[in-house]
Amino acid sequence: MIYAIAKLAVTNPDAIAKYREVSGAALAKHGGKVEAGTGEFTVLDGSPNVPSIAALLSFPDKDAAVAWANDPELADVHALRRDAGESDILLLG
Repeated sequence: MIYAIAKLAVTNPDAIAKYREVSGAALAKHGGKVEAGTGEFTVLDGSPNVPSIAALLSFPDKDAAVAWANDPELADVHALRRDAGESDILLLG
């Protein structure tokens, strides 16, 4: 199991709403799922750039995560996320 952190600074609520409708199936295609997601944060240390929303994603392994990110059939799904605002996804490992 490998995890990824997704951080989004949402500027287009309509696009993120559409993304939420299709993102679960897109993750599941490669064995991924959302372990936790929130729009509420508590800063424990430092001065981070706090996103609008964040999610902890899991995948069976690194290859599955990379396949999800690079799947040409999911290009429209990833475009919805990018159109929603600024996003970063960091694979932990």
